[in-house]
Amino acid sequence: MKLFLMTTILALAVTGSAFADAAAGKAVYTANCEKCHAADGTGKPAIAKMFNVTMKPLASAEVKALSDATMTKDITAGTGKMKPVKITDAQVKDVIDYVRTLK
Repeated sequence: MKLFLMTTILALAVTGSAFADAAAGKAVYTANCEKCHAADGTGKPAIAKMFNVTMKPLASAEVKALSDATMTKDITAGTGKMKPVKITDAQVKDVIDYVRTLK
């Protein structure tokens, strides 16, 4: 039993997103990301035009291939003209989990 518990804790620590919740991530995404990235993650053309950027669809293979660490950095530190999003570490994990469900 002790070995099982230790193995489970180690597995959760290694994955980093074991407690991520895509449903909770959708709520955080809606409140913080949707205004620029659109409900479906395709990006809003008016925002892209205003900032003179090309927004990668969040459901694209290119975005989905990013590691959780890279996505975390992009969200918390910003990337390109995107400013950092001020949400908790748990919310970041939840948003990443949600983004990975987009099709």
